[in-house]
Amino acid sequence: MGQGFMDHRKSALAAWARHCLAEGGLEEKGGAKLLPRLAQAEVETVSGDASFRRYFRIRLASSSWVLVDAPPAHEDCHRFVKIARLFREAGLLTPRVLAVDYEQGFMLLEDFGDTLYLPTLLQSRAVNDDNADQLYTAAMAALIELQANGKSSELAPYDRKLLRTELSLFDNWFCERFLGLTLNDEEKALLDRTWTFLEDAALAQVPVCVHRDYHSRNLMIIGGDLRHAPGVIDFQDAVVGACTYDLVSLLRDCYIVWPQERVREWALQFRSAAVKRGILSDDDVSTAESFLRDFDLMGQQRHIKVIGIFCRLHLRDGKPRYMADVPLVIGYVLRVAAQHPEMSEFMQWFQSKVLPLAQRKLKAYAVETDVVAADALEADAIKEVP
Repeated sequence: MGQGFMDHRKSALAAWARHCLAEGGLEEKGGAKLLPRLAQAEVETVSGDASFRRYFRIRLASSSWVLVDAPPAHEDCHRFVKIARLFREAGLLTPRVLAVDYEQGFMLLEDFGDTLYLPTLLQSRAVNDDNADQLYTAAMAALIELQANGKSSELAPYDRKLLRTELSLFDNWFCERFLGLTLNDEEKALLDRTWTFLEDAALAQVPVCVHRDYHSRNLMIIGGDLRHAPGVIDFQDAVVGACTYDLVSLLRDCYIVWPQERVREWALQFRSAAVKRGILSDDDVSTAESFLRDFDLMGQQRHIKVIGIFCRLHLRDGKPRYMADVPLVIGYVLRVAAQHPEMSEFMQWFQSKVLPLAQRKLKAYAVETDVVAADALEADAIKEVP
């Protein structure tokens, strides 16, 4: 989509949003004086994300709203509105959809502000305070509500076909397109066996509602209160899948890394809460260690596909900024693979064939940002795995 087209959409979105606000209750706030100001209120860019959506904000007096540009050819506003409602009914704090134009792909949302989890977590790690525990406890409590109350019958399944489609992003976008490797039949068979193993592990878990991207850049602190349930965004790809998927997205985040033992403590804290709510059973089949194994293997599937997704965002969508996080994600994959014999063949192949080339190529994408600098040691961890 060209710049002229995007500017046209922004102008059309702004006009539509102003109309919706004028029609929707400004009069109740002394609107006669506010309406002329609404026409003059500037629309500021909030962000784009890893999809084709763009986010803007319009301010008026002490109020503000978020405007979403979601081109219908690429995005599904129907799904966004549906999942926002389902998750809110389950107990999550999702932004209220105040108006929507499905044909144009425009939405007007409640404004949660700009305070993501990630900066506060990075600061918490740097100074070793208790904020991280507060934030993760709140995020896990919200996740428990989703899993306990979510209407899974209204979501599509995270089935083998979808799991394989995601894992294949690694083969295609990372190995072949980014690294320039030509996978031979033996290597393709190895990846097929590994992917089948990870799919089997995921499909054996208790099925629950899954946000599918539940991490520090999609969770928000509202009103500056760390104890408050997080604002949850970017939920439109929700499915029904493994109970550890969102948890591993949260605790083995692609943008911040915590010590292994601390992650284990948080994961078991979540398991205890899930058992109390009846989401998981506390029997011989579902021991703490088996739960942590599920957690590990689900993380393998997520992180392997994320490597492919980050490469696709760069090569197809012109968003290279995600490439700086690929070494961190590779570190997760290799560190966890080293703990599970079933992953040893894949790990040996990765270390001997893929890793040397990946290290050379990824050097070009290293950038000096707060996130990357804070995770420099973890980015180098791919060199430390035995």
